[in-house]
Amino acid sequence: MKWSGRFSGYSKEAFRKDIVAGCIVGIVAIPLGMAFAIASGVKPEYGLYTTIIAGILISLLGGSRFQIGGPTGAFIPILLAIVMQYGYENLLIAGFLGGIILVLMGVFKLGALIKFIPRPVTIGFTAGIAVTIFSGQIASFLGLQNMERHEYFYDSMKEIVLRLPSLNMYSILVASICLAALIVTPRVLPKVPGSLVGIILSTLVAVWLFPDKVATIGSAYGAIPASLPTIHGLDLSWDRITAMIQPALVIALLGSIESLLSAVVADGMGGTRHNSNRELIGQGVANIVTPFFGGIPATGAIARTATNIKNGAVSPMSGIIHGFFVLLIVILFAPYASAIPLASMAPILMMVAWNMSERKAFAALVKARTSDSIVLVLTFLLTVFTTLTTAVEVGLIVAVLLFIKRMSEMLTVRKVLPDFSSGKAKVSADIVSAEHDCPQCSIFTVEGPLFFGASQSFAAFSDWIESGQQLKSVILRMRNVPFMDTTGEAHLMDLIKRLQHLGVTVHVTSLRAQPRRLLTKTGGLQLIGEEHLFEHTGEAINAALSNLNQDHCLGCRHFAFRECAELCGVNPREAAYSAAIAKPASRMTRTVLKD
Repeated sequence: MKWSGRFSGYSKEAFRKDIVAGCIVGIVAIPLGMAFAIASGVKPEYGLYTTIIAGILISLLGGSRFQIGGPTGAFIPILLAIVMQYGYENLLIAGFLGGIILVLMGVFKLGALIKFIPRPVTIGFTAGIAVTIFSGQIASFLGLQNMERHEYFYDSMKEIVLRLPSLNMYSILVASICLAALIVTPRVLPKVPGSLVGIILSTLVAVWLFPDKVATIGSAYGAIPASLPTIHGLDLSWDRITAMIQPALVIALLGSIESLLSAVVADGMGGTRHNSNRELIGQGVANIVTPFFGGIPATGAIARTATNIKNGAVSPMSGIIHGFFVLLIVILFAPYASAIPLASMAPILMMVAWNMSERKAFAALVKARTSDSIVLVLTFLLTVFTTLTTAVEVGLIVAVLLFIKRMSEMLTVRKVLPDFSSGKAKVSADIVSAEHDCPQCSIFTVEGPLFFGASQSFAAFSDWIESGQQLKSVILRMRNVPFMDTTGEAHLMDLIKRLQHLGVTVHVTSLRAQPRRLLTKTGGLQLIGEEHLFEHTGEAINAALSNLNQDHCLGCRHFAFRECAELCGVNPREAAYSAAIAKPASRMTRTVLKD
């Protein structure tokens, strides 16, 4: 049996492997779907609906062969905050709008832009989300009573401390059994999902030994329906849309980051290459459709995607099968899920938080003690103590400012002269001191990007260069200027205009492609003059010599050694050398000063 299109070359054997992988991932996804929904402040069945609908659509329409979509832990703090502030119905609207934004991002090919988010920012907010998830499950683990949900970390921790006298030892026992299963199962039975074993064991212990002693899904949320909900409309009034556009942007941003990170992980594990823009479109369509079934926002799930690959998935069919498998389980066994203790869910989410915490990468970046460490810690703290939106915005701004600072420090303008210490006339990179200088002709090497962040350094240099009263010619060596923006171009042109006003001729050498294109567009090349543009420094020196006072100059055409030594502060040997290289079109000038 062969399939065409996206499943070209698909065979019965591949289908068999996808069935196995899809069923295993479905088993993993069921407890996670319910746990993520509960932690997000909604009913557990909404997590299952998201797993089914979004899981099928993301695999069917996305740009990654092995991506598994559904509710994820990264969304928990965002969704909980939206539910608490706006309510469940508005959460569906935010998810719908977020889906539209994702589709637009894919249509306009913005998938590659996500890759430019600095790693310290992503690690910082991921670690912060992990702390938020972990701390949010402490109350369920301890079985605390009459807990009030709070949006902020500090208030939640304060609430836990106030409710500590109400802890339930039965809940702690149930949670501990599930936690032990999560830790032991992967070591003893590596192919069996530890979350499923933990839920089954802890539920059986609670039902047999102390029923009615711990809170369950049924007692907290009612029975889970054994079917998908009917499609219902959304109240997409203008007021609601404008109110939910900011939460929708956050959902779209985080969803795009998580899905593309998961796709990159899948590429590394499966030896494939995903289509970023198509992936965003698939994620967007899934988030547009899912709210009509009551589902919450979804994105690519790294752990479930990895499980899919490890269990032999061949194509996106495994993700589609995983969605239908969860639907079958919901129809057949949903009533039994009501007996699952809430305490059993807490260790599962705590383990999810532990695995997503990026603790090793976090510790390595902090240990490095660089500017990235500042961005990392700042993003992490803001994620925990404020909101993810604030953390990402501030983290990106600080990262950009620090990057601009580092780039601006790369711009250097150094005065150079031929190196007299060797038998060859090489251009030296050593800064020439005031007492070892030529008052009429100066050569400067400009290195680094000439952009708005570094242009002030260049402006300060222009004030200094004008101090030479006898200056006749300036040579700017710009081979090491890879980039120039309009601000840098403006400062460069300002320098040239000021020097020309003083009667100084400016020669530019080794101008690279991007700066040349910009100067062509702005008219800068016309101001400099084509006759003053050279490929090599030696050519510019020959041109500059014609503009000098030849009687008293380091580069004079006459062997006036004493005059050169007296005026320029160099020894006779260097003056003789200068006279030698001053001969136009000399072999030394042609062969040595080629830069």
